[in-house]
Amino acid sequence: MKILIIQNTDWIKRNPAQQHHLAELLSLRGHQIRAIDFEILWRAEKKKELLSKRKVFDNVSKIHPGAGITVIRPGIIKMPLIDYASAAFSHFREIKRQIKEFAPHVIMSLGIFAYLAGKAAKKHNIPFVYYWIDVSYRLIPYKFLQPLGRLIQQRTLKMADKILTINDKLKDHVIKLGASPDRVQVLRAGIYINRFNPNACNGRRVREFYGIKNNEVVLFFMGWLYNFSGLKEVALELAQAKDHNLKLLIVGEGDAYEELNEIKVRYGLQDRLILAGKKPYEEIPNFIAAADICLLPAYPWEKIMQDIVPIKMYEYMAMKKPVIATRLPGIVKEFGEGNGVVYIDRPEDAVMKAVELWESGKIEELGSKARAFVERYSWDRITDEFERILKEAIKEKQKV
Repeated sequence: MKILIIQNTDWIKRNPAQQHHLAELLSLRGHQIRAIDFEILWRAEKKKELLSKRKVFDNVSKIHPGAGITVIRPGIIKMPLIDYASAAFSHFREIKRQIKEFAPHVIMSLGIFAYLAGKAAKKHNIPFVYYWIDVSYRLIPYKFLQPLGRLIQQRTLKMADKILTINDKLKDHVIKLGASPDRVQVLRAGIYINRFNPNACNGRRVREFYGIKNNEVVLFFMGWLYNFSGLKEVALELAQAKDHNLKLLIVGEGDAYEELNEIKVRYGLQDRLILAGKKPYEEIPNFIAAADICLLPAYPWEKIMQDIVPIKMYEYMAMKKPVIATRLPGIVKEFGEGNGVVYIDRPEDAVMKAVELWESGKIEELGSKARAFVERYSWDRITDEFERILKEAIKEKQKV
């Protein structure tokens, strides 16, 4: 199959998400994949450039060295707000160009720009799969535009031949937005059973590198550091904790990084708050192995977090680590009670709960329950299902 993917974020610099895993695994199976992305992180680059030119990146892989995704980045005007408007025009032009040059058998899109993909797919009678891994209109940085984003996504749902969501809560959400229930299917995130294998990974070197002693308890978070991630609150509680054997290890970069660094300096947490920065994906299992307890302490009132289940949850649990998470609706619905996830009401409660878990001696028991829960979600099985869905969409479109 020739598959065209459209998204409104950076394919290369953002952390691996559902679409990266699926695209690379399909590439390894011989399918041709092209992805149109958006240079959303241009502000952080601080380049003196008003207009960016179209770029093509060949043989891109973030997870599997043998995979080869062609990433096409349309040019934009690098000015706040205007960047999105210009991207809409350049993306639509690029989609039409790829339909002509690449002739995809199926188009899959995520986010707001999926509307453009849906229009082009409908015009050229190409099956269109709309994939929801989050509620994209809530991620629009300009809040006054979020109602418009919601309307655009509602209209896009009407155009989709198939709609995929990453969890049950998102499925409920898209149906409430007007999606036809018979077109909606849940395709969950997965894990690499062999890569995220607690018996094969060794966190000792990571602990040694960062000066973590055997008797010290490591709380761990990885991913993009959003301001609503709850990590600043966890760091401040760590500063107040009497137990100095607690350490917080954070892997990733993002909006909250500088403020976390300021907290580290201000409260003298140089040896207790470890900001490791961004790390290659292949190193992540060993970082998780170095932890005792993993965290997802996002603000429970943050709308963006209500319906999603980050892939990191599956990876934490695959490594037999208990997870302390705020009581987010999507997380609770996905993992329930008694499966290795322990819930808190506020991010400020994470440190106290971690101490409680450690003193209870239940870390290993909770970790085993976590691993048992996620073992059924292998990426190979999920890719089999995704491949079947795409082929089915193509077959159904040919009948029309």
